[in-house]
Amino acid sequence: MTYETLELTLDDRGVATVTLNRPEKRNALSAQMMDDLTDVARTVGASEKTRAIVLTGAGTVFCGGGDLNWMKAQITADRDTRAKEAGRIAGMLKALNEMPTPLIGRIQGDAMGGGVGLACICDVAIAADHARFGLTETRLGLIPATIGPYVIARMGEGKARRVFMSSRVFGAAEAERLDIIAAHVPADDLDATVAAEVAPYLSVAPRAVGAAKAMARSLGPVIDDATIDATVARLAATWEGDEAMHGLEAFLTKTKPRWAAKD
Repeated sequence: MTYETLELTLDDRGVATVTLNRPEKRNALSAQMMDDLTDVARTVGASEKTRAIVLTGAGTVFCGGGDLNWMKAQITADRDTRAKEAGRIAGMLKALNEMPTPLIGRIQGDAMGGGVGLACICDVAIAADHARFGLTETRLGLIPATIGPYVIARMGEGKARRVFMSSRVFGAAEAERLDIIAAHVPADDLDATVAAEVAPYLSVAPRAVGAAKAMARSLGPVIDDATIDATVARLAATWEGDEAMHGLEAFLTKTKPRWAAKD
């Protein structure tokens, strides 16, 4: 099985490694990458032969968030297209979150915007010490909409509000305190630490693991179709606003948006 934006390997233990493979674009979430990740969740992630999935990124960045050109295209799109594209990323997150296979995040570099969302849908995420994190959407005139339910479920409202709206970038130690990641380790120790998280899943019953994961989700904050549909509507509505158009244009042209602090 091959993907345009991902590298997928599956070893003889049933451990899959999924690598976001757009390093030249900071592994930004393009429409194709969203579709590819959704397919992985529905195929590899739904198979009892897969004991665990490790999610990581190629290059120095784990995931830089949503692809800016993809987001900019939504500014000039009609409402139905905006809703469809917002639904694309929401569907990807839902599929990854609900697949029965354990998902272990190997955060080898920075995670911004949607990258934080990916970390938060992992059952456990381990980051390299140097990794930085940020919910940077408001800097662009956007909001962390479709990732919001998963971020809040992982961090809790109180912790999330420290970083949910400010676009402040913070380090791995703070990401651990905020519960985005379970631990941060020196880069040289990352593989061994991730392997230690994978190892227990090689000795337990796959269907029981999936059932236990589904029960844990059912006992946590409700992320149902109504919740997801509401986030899709919020994202589509934000794309219609003048702040999003101005913010994305400023970013792409490397100029300061009007709300940026003066030097």
